[in-house]
Amino acid sequence: MIKFLISENDANQRLDKFLKKYFKNAPLSHIYKLIRKDVKLNGKREKPETVLYFGDELILYISEEDEKAFRLKKEHSKQKKQFSIAYEDNNLIIVSKPFGLLTHGDSFEKKKTLANQVMGYLIESGEYNPSEKSFTPAPANRLDRNTTGLVIFGKTSAALKNVNLMLKERNHIRKYYSTIVFGEIKKDLVLKGRLEKDETQNKAKILSEEESSGKEIETVVRVIEKAKDFTFVEVELITGRTHQIRAHLAHAGFPIIGDIKYGNKKLNFEISKKYGLTTQILHAEKLYFDEMLPHFEYMSGVTVKAELPKEFLEIKQAIFANQ
Repeated sequence: MIKFLISENDANQRLDKFLKKYFKNAPLSHIYKLIRKDVKLNGKREKPETVLYFGDELILYISEEDEKAFRLKKEHSKQKKQFSIAYEDNNLIIVSKPFGLLTHGDSFEKKKTLANQVMGYLIESGEYNPSEKSFTPAPANRLDRNTTGLVIFGKTSAALKNVNLMLKERNHIRKYYSTIVFGEIKKDLVLKGRLEKDETQNKAKILSEEESSGKEIETVVRVIEKAKDFTFVEVELITGRTHQIRAHLAHAGFPIIGDIKYGNKKLNFEISKKYGLTTQILHAEKLYFDEMLPHFEYMSGVTVKAELPKEFLEIKQAIFANQ
């Protein structure tokens, strides 16, 4: 028999969803069998959709051996801290991701990730207890491996849910990126359309607003500095789709310098020879918190910034010198 109390991070979720997280290695059929026969909540059998609350007593009538077999062992191998902290409070930590680091793991790399590094930092600082039953600090937004800049992590389950909701509703957290594109943009742009993802090539295709397929996208491009054949821009993501900025700018005729997937091959070759740039130069530079939901009102009006990486700054200064 296993007995424990529901913590704040485990509360406010369905019983079946909690057990799916707790027993990552168990098949779904076994989860529902457990609920029918071997689980009591506050001394009673409950349905899968029953919501757990802080302080509830959960009893699992299984052996410790079965519990260990079904639970997914959390990996906490110590990782070198590569990120810098842009903002931190009791609910959130906002970090600046460096070039070349995955936000979280994929099929090829599971350990050397930003998520693992942040979790290690929170464990060392006493902000996260790795013995948590179902919650792990996680990123609310994601950046490509070679895109740098700000990533928001929720320190608690409630904080993460709230931030995810605010990002989804769009009008609470405004995201700004900096980049350099080929071509001289004469004036600010508001790009609209639809984005369709090709999963086989991991590539996005931009369609017109009138198309029935794809997801609606909107990208605002503000001109900051111009040079012959180049423009330094600030991009605000109104919607946040995978590869949206890179694909939308390229479709508009202003590909990001160094972008192999969506860029201009000939121009990228010239940039590579001159500056040694072999991938896109794109930086999530600023977050503005506006009209925040309850419990996050204290963030209203707050701006969090991450300085341009050294390599980005050097290339920018070389291109736009004497302009």
